[in-house]
Amino acid sequence: MDVWGDLPGQEKAITALRRAVAEGNPAHAWLFTGPPGSGRSNAARAFAAALQCQVPDPEQRGCGTCKACITVLAGTHPDVALISTEKVNYQIEDVRTLITKAQDRPSTAPWRVIIVEDADRMTERTTNVLLKSIEEPPPHTVWMLCAPSPADVLVTIRSRCRSVSLAVPTRQSVAELLVRRDGLTTEQADFAARVSQSHIGVARRLARDEQARRRRDTTVRLPLRIRSVSDAVMAAAELVELSTAEATASSTERAETEASSLRTSLGLDADSPIPPQQRSAFKALEENAKRRARRATTDALDRSLIDLTTFFRDVLVLQLRSGSELVNDYLADPLHAYANASRSEQTIAKIDAIAEARKRIWTPGNPLLTIEAMAVSLRPAK
Repeated sequence: MDVWGDLPGQEKAITALRRAVAEGNPAHAWLFTGPPGSGRSNAARAFAAALQCQVPDPEQRGCGTCKACITVLAGTHPDVALISTEKVNYQIEDVRTLITKAQDRPSTAPWRVIIVEDADRMTERTTNVLLKSIEEPPPHTVWMLCAPSPADVLVTIRSRCRSVSLAVPTRQSVAELLVRRDGLTTEQADFAARVSQSHIGVARRLARDEQARRRRDTTVRLPLRIRSVSDAVMAAAELVELSTAEATASSTERAETEASSLRTSLGLDADSPIPPQQRSAFKALEENAKRRARRATTDALDRSLIDLTTFFRDVLVLQLRSGSELVNDYLADPLHAYANASRSEQTIAKIDAIAEARKRIWTPGNPLLTIEAMAVSLRPAK
């Protein structure tokens, strides 16, 4: 299997990337765009592996079996850096570190490749710091930025990048990938691909994690329970709890592990007081953990709101009689009943309310209040 095998439904993009590899002189900056789940970072990583591939024939590079391909895909190649942030936004210090790394000559391969996930999380000030390095990179450096759409990146950056647009893969292609790569049954793969709306990463998690399936099912069923303001408030609290419990537990465990490692590296016992001259290191660790926890919690809540939207999407499909397949087809009976009891314009208003909540959870404030306001708007019209 070559490096392109995990990019279902992206034949057009793969053809363009293969051509760039074969030509041997790729553009110095690339912008991979596509909706969530389309495989932006996977495409960038596959392209990086093909550029570093050790096969002599340029037309055959990206073999997936040589040492370079294997280490790039595994994230261990010394000349390929995959950068992501666990904070809400990239910090200027993060970008300056990248720029320094970009100046280094590759140690074992033809190119030094820097892949930046979620480039849309760069503020304007942060992006401006990166601009000069994108404009005038060293001849051996290739930048690869990933973002949902070109509009999410400053025009000064995207005008200097070669664009690669990825499409939402078909449900069938995602299901086939899950069967081939993860050993799922056809039924498991088809269900996961359907309810994830062809989001490859989410489909894989839902197929493997029963708790994740239960959390999603509870989220999607919430509108069926909302009849009054008190119902809405309770549903909002449950939605926030469902979305944040796993993220908080994971963040807490990682923070404790990092603090323990720092103590060990400084020669401190678990119960030893922290010397004054070393408190700043622990303080920085604590602040990073808080930012990481906020990002993880918001990401989880945003995913839950996407799942919630699929309920009203299905209701609208039934009301408009469009003939489109239901995402949550296993809830066909309650969806039909809900659709018959309301009008399409009311459903559209509820979808808009969820979309507004998705925007607001990324702003400072108490997310529970945002979700409560949204949940109240989901009550059936009288």
